[in-house]
Amino acid sequence: MKTGLPMVANSKTVVLILGSFPSEQSLQQQQYYANRTNDFWKLMSAVVGEDIASLDYDSRIKILLNKGIGLWDVIGKCERDGSADGNIRNPELNDFSILEKACPKLRLICLNGGKAAAWESDLQRYGYATKPLPSSSGANRRNADERQHQWQSILDK
Repeated sequence: MKTGLPMVANSKTVVLILGSFPSEQSLQQQQYYANRTNDFWKLMSAVVGEDIASLDYDSRIKILLNKGIGLWDVIGKCERDGSADGNIRNPELNDFSILEKACPKLRLICLNGGKAAAWESDLQRYGYATKPLPSSSGANRRNADERQHQWQSILDK
């Protein structure tokens, strides 16, 4: 059984972006979206209006938190060979009941990709608005302009 990464959020978090489960590379480095072929940090650069993709991981996280954006995953533990979402077996969801206390200003949960979005109704039970987003995976670059537009809308009031 593999264990995911801890939530990156604080009392100022208004938007929480949930992936499905970290890649093998992310687990090894203990960093969200560590695989350079994933476009997550490029997309987040467009969201926050500055080039954070070229910064070190700690600086990226600091900027996201200052902008009210947190990171986590839907699945906290699972069995999986490799990094493909399709290989996830026996998923155990993270405990989302902690969000009310950990992130009292949270207003939106964004779901990065189809596997994360499959759990949308489970997350809505906690009373948060949800927004499925096109996957940040490098394999999902078709309609890149539309994907970027959808990601940039996450901070819209």
